[in-house]
Amino acid sequence: MTERTPGFSTLAVHAGAQPDPTTGARATPIYQTTSYVFENVDHAASLFGLQAFGNIYTRITNPTSAVLEERVAALEGGTAGLAVASGHAAQVLVLHALMTPGDEFVASNKLYGGSINQFNHSFKSFGWNVVWADPDDVTSFERAISPKTKAIFIESIANPGGVITDMAAISQVAKRAGVPLIVDNTLATPYLCRPIDFGADIIIHSLTKFLGGHGNSIGGLIVDGGTFNWSRDKRYPMLCEPRPEYHGIVLHETFGNFAFAIACRVLGLRDLGPALSPFNAYLILTGIETLPLRMQKHCENAQAVAEWLSRHSQVSWVSYPGLPGDRYHNLAKKYVPKGCGAVFTFGLKGGYDAGVKLVSNVKLFSHLANIGDTRSLIIHPASTTHRQLSDEQKVKAGAGPDVVRLSIGIEDKEDIIADLDQALAA
Repeated sequence: MTERTPGFSTLAVHAGAQPDPTTGARATPIYQTTSYVFENVDHAASLFGLQAFGNIYTRITNPTSAVLEERVAALEGGTAGLAVASGHAAQVLVLHALMTPGDEFVASNKLYGGSINQFNHSFKSFGWNVVWADPDDVTSFERAISPKTKAIFIESIANPGGVITDMAAISQVAKRAGVPLIVDNTLATPYLCRPIDFGADIIIHSLTKFLGGHGNSIGGLIVDGGTFNWSRDKRYPMLCEPRPEYHGIVLHETFGNFAFAIACRVLGLRDLGPALSPFNAYLILTGIETLPLRMQKHCENAQAVAEWLSRHSQVSWVSYPGLPGDRYHNLAKKYVPKGCGAVFTFGLKGGYDAGVKLVSNVKLFSHLANIGDTRSLIIHPASTTHRQLSDEQKVKAGAGPDVVRLSIGIEDKEDIIADLDQALAA
């Protein structure tokens, strides 16, 4: 009899975890320690030389974080994971392993506003240059490729507009260019979509959002898809050339299909230091256990709210792929058949002023800069998350002056709709 492959809900509860061998504790303990005792001098030397796996210092590895890393990698179908302090930290470590000063990466222009700002400004301090492409025009990615290109970066479901990206088509562009495809899968989560199945090589998450799911902890995670040949043309020296820090080890040669996760850990996290707190890892692990249940409810509620808004007299448009008339509806059937997520935008006929008034009058909704909470959340991106962008960039990012973003929670849908109704009336 062949061994059964566990289903998604089973993995969400069990992947990476075992009862604590010392105490028998069933829940993963919080290993709130900075460092770990070595068995002997030889054991210590083997850990520091990457000849054995184990714990040295919690900035680099931690047993609580290790369960989280294995669980998310299993849910995504990847080979290994790395937990870090935030989604932004994950992006830094991924590009740090791929880029050298003067290199370029191509990114979708429909991204979270904080990512656009990070790519446009902060990354310039490292000499990393972004070239923007339009996910609605796959050929724009082809045109953006140059000899300096080291990666392509997209979101599976783009924040804030609910744009579904044609990952399979863009992965073909990446393959022809010989570069990895990086997919931010935060809004979809692996419950709705596994980008590796559509050609992605590296997955990143803001654990702060749906994976943690309760608005109580910040974290990020990198998943190595194990699909990219880092040694093919010597374009990625951190992975394919001898590392002086480790007596000449070639990471891809030594670690094979999880070499990228190792590089992010021992060359990025070790030195740049954005470590995840063990307590936050524990909270996020607890959240993941109910991910399938929450995402199903999020999607059901979001669909109902989007349909209601599409009929409202004060609403000029609704951008939600679950609506039959939405331009991304057919792509949604391919990439997110179980549901289109909980985050979407809509436009108010009254423009900027109407958006400001709406977020000031809600009662059940919380007006704040986050998504993926059990609670329903609302924000006016043009005056908050995207205000650092120019007006032209705001429109391109789906955050024009009339736009309101919702993150629909798991409350009763009738109560969510009633709160929007009274706020729009006000």
